[in-house]
Amino acid sequence: MTEAAPDRTDPLRPPGEPGLTPPNGEGAAIASLTDRPDAVLVKEGDIAGDYLERLLDIVDYDGDLDMDVQGDRAVVAIVGDRLTKLVGSNGATLDALQELTRLAVQQQTGVRSRLMLDIGGYRARRRADLTRLGTKVAREVLTAAEPASLAPMNPFERKVVHDAVAGIDGVRSESEGVEPDRYVVIVPT
Repeated sequence: MTEAAPDRTDPLRPPGEPGLTPPNGEGAAIASLTDRPDAVLVKEGDIAGDYLERLLDIVDYDGDLDMDVQGDRAVVAIVGDRLTKLVGSNGATLDALQELTRLAVQQQTGVRSRLMLDIGGYRARRRADLTRLGTKVAREVLTAAEPASLAPMNPFERKVVHDAVAGIDGVRSESEGVEPDRYVVIVPT
């Protein structure tokens, strides 16, 4: 089998190494997994893991990769010390790396990925903080019988708050505004 010349437009591909484009026939193999959703998600995690390993090598960061399937999405976590720069301010770098990783997966599978990336436990901590915040504000809304608006959040953060509020009787939540300034409003029912 003849290996294609590397695409020089991919900054994460060292010269001479194969790219993210699947070899002949592999795309069909991925497509044939669609009747087994967990198998597709595991494959997404594997593709993402390979991509992220190359990225970590290029930026010279040490980190271990943990891959899992949670619900209807693949979850990849980079675990290690001194990963703060990969998270960035308010998770901005993490969000960008997640999007790049999703695009790398899409390039091989031909299907848009909903993969979730966590680095250094940032998303796990953020989820716990937002769950507490959503619950606290929902209880305040119940007491005051007045709506309350939260600061703008990304879609992941808003979903966490919506899930926390959904478990409390007497209140509901909705998203308002336009990205990137979309926010959650908690209202009494």
